[in-house]
Amino acid sequence: MKEIETKYNPTEIEDRLYKMWEEKKYFCVDVNSNKKKYVIVIPPPNITGFLHMGHALNNTIQDILIRWKRMEGFNALWVPGTDHAGIATQNVVEKELLKKGLTRKQLGREKFIEEIWKWREKYGSRIIFQLKKLGASCDWTRTRFTMDEMLSNAVKECFIRLYKKGLIYKGKRIINWCPRCETALSDEEVEYREEDSFLYYIKYPLLKGGFIEVATTRPETMLGDTAVAVNPADKRYKDLIGEKVKLPFVERIIPIIADEKVEVEFGTGAVKVTPAHDLNDFEIAQRHNLEFILIMNEEGIINENGGKFKGYERFECRKLIIEELRKLGLLSRIENYTTRIGHCYRCETVVEPYLSTQWFVKMKPLAEPAIKVAEENKLKFYPERWKKVYLHWLYNIKDWCISRQIWWGHRIPVWYCKNNCPPIVEKEEVKECPNCGNREVYQDEDVLDTWFSSWLWPFSVFGWPEKTKDIEVFYPTDTLVTAQEILFFWVARMVMAGIEFMGEIPFENVYIHGTVRDKTGKKMSKSFGNVIDPVEIIEKYGADSLRFSLVSLTSFGQDVFLSPDFHIKGRNFTNKIWNASRYIVKRCEDLNIKKIEFLKNRENIYFPEKWILSILDKTIKKTTDSLERFYFNEALNNLYDFFWHDFCDWYIEISKVYTDAEYIKNVTVPVLFEILVTSLKLLHPFIPFITEHIWHKIREFADLETESITISEWPRSKNYYDEKSIEKFEEIKDIIISIRDMKTRFGIPTEKNIKCFYEKNLTEIDQLIIRKLASVENIEKFEEEVYDKDFFVKHLVYGRLGISFRGIINISKEKERKLKEIEKLKKIFENINKRLETKEFFEKAPMEVVEKEKRKKEEIEVKIKNLERDIEFIEKRSQ
Repeated sequence: MKEIETKYNPTEIEDRLYKMWEEKKYFCVDVNSNKKKYVIVIPPPNITGFLHMGHALNNTIQDILIRWKRMEGFNALWVPGTDHAGIATQNVVEKELLKKGLTRKQLGREKFIEEIWKWREKYGSRIIFQLKKLGASCDWTRTRFTMDEMLSNAVKECFIRLYKKGLIYKGKRIINWCPRCETALSDEEVEYREEDSFLYYIKYPLLKGGFIEVATTRPETMLGDTAVAVNPADKRYKDLIGEKVKLPFVERIIPIIADEKVEVEFGTGAVKVTPAHDLNDFEIAQRHNLEFILIMNEEGIINENGGKFKGYERFECRKLIIEELRKLGLLSRIENYTTRIGHCYRCETVVEPYLSTQWFVKMKPLAEPAIKVAEENKLKFYPERWKKVYLHWLYNIKDWCISRQIWWGHRIPVWYCKNNCPPIVEKEEVKECPNCGNREVYQDEDVLDTWFSSWLWPFSVFGWPEKTKDIEVFYPTDTLVTAQEILFFWVARMVMAGIEFMGEIPFENVYIHGTVRDKTGKKMSKSFGNVIDPVEIIEKYGADSLRFSLVSLTSFGQDVFLSPDFHIKGRNFTNKIWNASRYIVKRCEDLNIKKIEFLKNRENIYFPEKWILSILDKTIKKTTDSLERFYFNEALNNLYDFFWHDFCDWYIEISKVYTDAEYIKNVTVPVLFEILVTSLKLLHPFIPFITEHIWHKIREFADLETESITISEWPRSKNYYDEKSIEKFEEIKDIIISIRDMKTRFGIPTEKNIKCFYEKNLTEIDQLIIRKLASVENIEKFEEEVYDKDFFVKHLVYGRLGISFRGIINISKEKERKLKEIEKLKKIFENINKRLETKEFFEKAPMEVVEKEKRKKEEIEVKIKNLERDIEFIEKRSQ
């Protein structure tokens, strides 16, 4: 028999077990299998990424589903892959080049792309390696990359089909521009934050004399103003509509116009109109045929349209303009103002609304069927509240800007002829204009938004647009597990793409987990210094400790709050499983059991065995039900309670008190073994490594159905439920807990044997269990005459329990001791209270110290109440 080591050391076994899983191809899926399929596609992490807590939670949940479905007998496929992450990857490689004193523009497009591919080969698989460390059971033979030839082909096909359908167009519009990345961004790629800013009140000189005062948060953009607008219903400006003003600095003559979109309550009610640098102004300009004037270049530097401010960076220009306005007496006042400011989601640079020619997708025709499937509940969200968020975005959807002014990504498959012929949209390189035969053709410089490839992910990974066997078998997929942050970026767009190109939704269920935060509720960020590295936890404590702790803390649909030592619960639980397994194996060795089987006859056994088998059956049902409803932490916490408390704290301890060797060998040990094996199976999707390791350890003396727990059968309920045994166990448990509690309250050593009385008749096995687990000398029948001054009585659910303390404690001294303890605690309580009521303490003490004092105060309050309860009990002698 294989010896189970004294201590469980995950760092020694996890890599070895994972290698074994891969070598045995347990995660590989056969497209020709007759099993019912269950498919998940991974949200492809960026090739620039490292495993963070969000990844760890997201992928652990996916792995739980896949391992569970695999054990349920499904052809369970989890498709892995990575995303090329256009802007992010280009930024990383550019930074690497800068260390060598090079820029991408110095290298040129072709050589720069070569550098990125080299970087990808060297670093792009880091996160895949880390996912394996986590225990992710993906079919790695199917690993995809969004820039692979197969997926690139899908991107081109998608573009061409939408273009021919009239859903892709090129137009000049206001877009979100990042001056740092020098590219357009979609609306979803802009992160808005409430920030403290200023509202500047500026006088614009009227040609007829006097001024009109406008308010703005971006005074530098006044250089591009082509009108001043007021609301036609605003009586203050009725006589000024149609008048002209001379724009300071550039001396441009611009009109005062009336437009209903102007908010009367904002500022002075008169607003500057800068059509090339503001979306609302762009729309006003279209209605009034105003001029569009760009006043800065793509790097955020003021251009020749800015007059004397040419060459200044946009925010530097703002300061200079404010100074100049002051000198000219044109700055009325500056007010503090809180506003939403957009930032680039990749580099956090303030985004500039910018008039630019870009490629767009018309989204409303694509959104309509995506709305319908959600409204008809064909597409289900867990939690359901995300359905409203999804629908709200689709109801208000805007066209998607898909072109990016970077080099890394899928280049737009459009060619232009130098003779100005119509654009040529083709998959393959065009060398000659089909319209005029001219060979001077060139490809569009832009690449497609990264999300333009990932919205095809659920079917591009299976070879679309080719009609592959994979698509026939595995599409649509079943469940998508994702974070709320990419509901619009990715989830909604995948639904649209799936319906448009495949004719059906790409998945039926969307499970959206919460955001991982620190214990104070802050989102984890390097800038906050509150990041907890999952890789460090895995390397020190094992993946199971991390997985268990993360999932047990993740309530359905709620954010996750992690303290730095959150993983300790998982470590402690794996140790508990290990020690329980060692104990059971040791019992088999001691009894010289060569082969063990599950108990077949459940009739002639004691109530503790009937109880634990009933609870096991109930746990199987609850775990399966929780998983089906995506209540992962409910499933895991029920398993935790069952294994730690019901099994270890109670049944294993009871199993130690039996003295009948035959009963132990033929009943107790088989029951112990059945609970262990079934528990390992139920726990395997959550903590795969330790369950696999123990499975191998116990296979030597057990007829387990498979060589690996990974491919074992998910436990099924046997509909075994013995109500009388459950009730009987609760009665005995109540007696034991009450005796233990009484000993603790009155300072009686736990191991001290005491005399007890119980109102009802107890069987020999009842008495044996109570005597051993509660350290009781003997238990006699409760009679009225046993009441005396050295006697406590507790009224339990099933009967009265009497406990004698004669010769053990002096009750009057015990009361006196407790009164003194109360007096001492009250003094400490008063001191803490005074400290907390002091203003100086609150202002000077660190927040953690204040919180510690508050907790201490609460703990003392509880102690005092418990002591007062004990004194009341002493005086009454009955409870």
